[in-house]
Amino acid sequence: MLVWYFSPLRLIKFTRRYIYNFYRKCSLLYVSLTYNHFMDASYVADVCMGPMFWFVENFTHTIGQLLVIAVTGLTLSVIVIGYWIGVPYWWNKILPGYPPEGELISEAVSICKKCIAPKPPRAHHCSVCNKCVLKMDHHCPWLNNCVGHRNHRYFYLYMVYMVLGVFFLILCGWDIAYTALYLEMDSDEDDEIEGHTVKINKTGALIPVTDRELLDLSFFEEHESLKSSKQFRRKCLVYMALINVGVFVALGCLSAWHGRLITHNETSVETLINKAETQRLKELHKTYVNPYNLGPRRNWKQFLNVRKERNGWMQILFPSYYEPYGNGLSWPTIYCDEPDVENSQNTDSFKEKLLIQRKDTVVFKKCRPT
Repeated sequence: MLVWYFSPLRLIKFTRRYIYNFYRKCSLLYVSLTYNHFMDASYVADVCMGPMFWFVENFTHTIGQLLVIAVTGLTLSVIVIGYWIGVPYWWNKILPGYPPEGELISEAVSICKKCIAPKPPRAHHCSVCNKCVLKMDHHCPWLNNCVGHRNHRYFYLYMVYMVLGVFFLILCGWDIAYTALYLEMDSDEDDEIEGHTVKINKTGALIPVTDRELLDLSFFEEHESLKSSKQFRRKCLVYMALINVGVFVALGCLSAWHGRLITHNETSVETLINKAETQRLKELHKTYVNPYNLGPRRNWKQFLNVRKERNGWMQILFPSYYEPYGNGLSWPTIYCDEPDVENSQNTDSFKEKLLIQRKDTVVFKKCRPT
């Protein structure tokens, strides 16, 4: 008898009946609260959400300030940790590139007098790093590193991103600076009250008040604090304006200069060498031609290492990490042409035969690997 009373089937039926009765009671309660236009579903929702509205009205202002502080702290913590861990990790991946040591460099064209080691084409010795750098452009003191074959692209895109960011700040802050440094200063000069404070005596006459103690000191304190706050704000805006304009002009000119060098496939060191060589050959009534200048379009493709299998525009607009063109030991020239940068699948392959047509003669030339 006891087993029949606690049987599973009986428990299931009891549970179903209980749930059904609870649902009917809830439905009846809802219908009773919304049976006319004065007690509809919206009113019930407002009543249920009343505590939430009270909490928002009384505590949101304070909690909002705390949330802003929390978000700022979290953002700063992520930046600090990112620089603390990320910079040492990526620092070794963006080295300028050095000639291999202890190996035979078949591409070497001379011997470095300071390193006493083979020096590949376009490589130069850095007196600060005391090393030969592949396709050396210059030693940047702001980065405490050389700009060479492996990090030249990062250096140039960094300058371009910085110029665009500073230009964005100048555009957004123009109206703020104009209002604070021009309009508000003029309004402060116009709002100066001429004369002095007066009081009325028992006869109704106006008597000037020259004693500062008789005046309300809170007015002077508030005025002085407001004036000092405005002056500090103006100094901050002047500081921002000088820094942003200076960075925009300096890095803008430097970016334009390096863009011109990239167009001609030159580095800063090679520009001086080519200029001296041009002047020397000019005295001999000859013309110097940069052997690495493959044309503006191909020069930029080589510099950015743009290929068909990659989305070049995405790599240019957004920071991305990928290997530069070639191995830095040999470079295509106008005298020994090689496949286009887009079509070069294996830049470390061995010697390739290229077909060059000169007039009616077909000549095969062998080029060193890229």
